[in-house]
Amino acid sequence: MLSKTIFTNGKVYTMDPKNPIVEAVVVENGRIADVGSHHEMNLQWGVAGSKIIDLQGKMVTPGLIDSHLHLSGVAFNFLDLNLAGVKSKSEMLEKIREKANTVSPGKWLIGMGWDENLFNEGTIPTIEELDHVAPHCPIYLKRICYHAFLVNSKALEMCHYHPSIEVPKGGTVVLDSYTKKPTGLLLESASKLITEYIPEKTYEELKSGLELAMNYAIKKGLTSVHTNDPAYLGGFDQTYRMYDELINHEHKGLRCNLLIDYPYLSRLKDRGMCAGYGNEKLQIGAIKIFADGAFGRRTALLSEPYHDEPSQLGEAMFEQDVLYSMVNEIRNQHMPIAVHTIGDKALENVLDILDQFPKVKYRDRIIHVSLIRQELLKRLADSSRIADIQPRFIVGDYPWVKERLGDKREQYLYAWKTLLSSGVLCAGGSDAPVEPVDPLLGIHAAVTRRAPFENHNGWNQQEKLSIHEAIQLFTVGGAYATNEEQIKGTISRGKLADMTVYSKNLFTLEDPDELLQTNIDMTIIDGEIK
Repeated sequence: MLSKTIFTNGKVYTMDPKNPIVEAVVVENGRIADVGSHHEMNLQWGVAGSKIIDLQGKMVTPGLIDSHLHLSGVAFNFLDLNLAGVKSKSEMLEKIREKANTVSPGKWLIGMGWDENLFNEGTIPTIEELDHVAPHCPIYLKRICYHAFLVNSKALEMCHYHPSIEVPKGGTVVLDSYTKKPTGLLLESASKLITEYIPEKTYEELKSGLELAMNYAIKKGLTSVHTNDPAYLGGFDQTYRMYDELINHEHKGLRCNLLIDYPYLSRLKDRGMCAGYGNEKLQIGAIKIFADGAFGRRTALLSEPYHDEPSQLGEAMFEQDVLYSMVNEIRNQHMPIAVHTIGDKALENVLDILDQFPKVKYRDRIIHVSLIRQELLKRLADSSRIADIQPRFIVGDYPWVKERLGDKREQYLYAWKTLLSSGVLCAGGSDAPVEPVDPLLGIHAAVTRRAPFENHNGWNQQEKLSIHEAIQLFTVGGAYATNEEQIKGTISRGKLADMTVYSKNLFTLEDPDELLQTNIDMTIIDGEIK
């Protein structure tokens, strides 16, 4: 790379209120050296040896940041059967049949991404139907939320299932109400009955899939991601080794902040690592824990019963004293937490615990914050906390989530505008592979609150965000989530030269569905076009 590069003749939205729109950005040694007009930057910096990149009038923003995903899950979409977007039971069964025909007898068929709420025909396949399309191989299919799983009889046979088997705490083997035999559906931690019998992929297979996932994220305009993977990539040591090799040694480009699951906390201590360990390309992040489940299976923890199942409030992943002990242990290592909270009671429980602990250097991350209550907003609006929100959840969860929660609570469901107006710091993410990696789809969901091309004004439309607010989630917000607002999130002098270039100007679109025909023309990391 030449020492200086001038990206010029663009419509550059810096997200920096001091200098909101410029025409040119000067990059030197991976940092932004200057910003300003086309004429000024060429006059001051356009000396011999400078490289000139003509942006041809296109829109530019700070590099997009996904604040919560699982690159490992995206990798598995490249390696295993991808059922995301399947629209019926028959289509799902046909895809399983096709894949099974390529699998040797006794070898595992692994898949992910199914979502029965998208079905326009049929319900979840039964164990008998799964046995019919794949009689010779065990099946393990993860729902899009990773909280429910489908297996066939061969899989139950492989794990030596019997009616009195001990199911891991918090899990359920769903039984037929008449026969009392397994339906093939497993919930939450019951999946552990199966997963311990599934051979692990080789290191090289996993690393190859991870590289494909990283390249795909860059193609979609992402320059940084915050990713949670150790549980899926063979533990902390192997996960860190893969990322270290790909990023620090093979220079794959994508900046990654690694959220580390609680069971690996002691391993971090053994290796002398904590939040912020690493460099500007690869860093250790917060410690990931779960406070509850999900709306789909009514395991998200609510303060009032489910509207469509009045006997249920959901499930806390841990008793409050256990959760307190976990946070205490994390704080003893001066680490922040990244805690999955979907239900309002789960959020309350987490805040009750966090309020008892001193702040640490890095912000605590409250992931999802799907359902809130008015009285919790002030407690959440703390500069030491940030809400990691996923705008695309609106697409996956509506309209069925209205049945779960009822009309009364809808105003507090995915209430992003309320969060922002209440002073809550927010960062945007996808939770891929639960929702697509593509941040433009997240921005579309944030401003429309509906699925692509649906013909209505959006669910709970008073919570729609402006284009500026939506882009801010995926730029400024993403930087705040990892306390990196001094080096990324805006196009400002001295910051990392990470930028995203679009085929259309998102701020001048007449119809927000035009976002869906917008392409990423350039992803720029360290001033280099990837």
